Amino acid sequence: MHLTWYEANTWLIEAAGLRILVDPWFEGPLVFGNLPWLFQAERRRPAELPAPPIDAILLSQGLEDHAHPPTLARLDKAIPVIGSPSAARVATALGFSHVTPLAHGQQTRLGQLTLEALPGAPVGPTQVENAYLLQADGLTLYYEPHGFHDAVIQAGRRMDVAITPLVDLSLPLVGPIIRGQDQALRLAQACRPQLLLPTATGDYQASGLIMNLIQMQGSLEELAARLKAEHLSTQILDVTPGRPVAIPLGVPT
Repeated sequence: MHLTWYEANTWLIEAAGLRILVDPWFEGPLVFGNLPWLFQAERRRPAELPAPPIDAILLSQGLEDHAHPPTLARLDKAIPVIGSPSAARVATALGFSHVTPLAHGQQTRLGQLTLEALPGAPVGPTQVENAYLLQADGLTLYYEPHGFHDAVIQAGRRMDVAITPLVDLSLPLVGPIIRGQDQALRLAQACRPQLLLPTATGDYQASGLIMNLIQMQGSLEELAARLKAEHLSTQILDVTPGRPVAIPLGVPT
């Protein structure tokens, strides 16, 4: 298994002979609801779409930082898309011809790779988006880009690798919108991943009203110290954007 991070929530997972593009953002700025005054992010360094083939696109949420319409518009509409129901609607509206919505608890297979959808981050009062467990090459990988891990913890699921936020981002009166430090520690205690890989950050220029209010707390070093204090063997792997990382098989959990 190889993992490549392209900053924000964008990953390329290479496993079981497949290349899966996760929550891609490559084209133009990232804007929520066509409201740049509220939030807009632009990459400081251009990032090129991974070279073909792309065997599938995996979308965790229907919001723009996960299902980015300008980027999806650039991709071949014959590529299969797997996503939360809201993300599947975005992909269908953009013209993708093979779209699989996954509700919580549902699974799908791509060759020798299995994907299972779990409850992830709440979006609004009634909608809960997706986290994923991916099994391939003798490994289990968990992906949840906002740090909402209650479902996988309560189910007692084990994993080898977790891609999840490791720092906190909060808004006054709203609270955490990205849950890193405490939730990553809970995940390590309950699910015993060998590796934690940070997501939802990166070197990009952000502006807008939200950026005047948002607060970031914690660091990778602080979390590493907390893992050590709890006598956990879980390690943090701080990856370099655009550089593939080989995930060793190790001992399955």
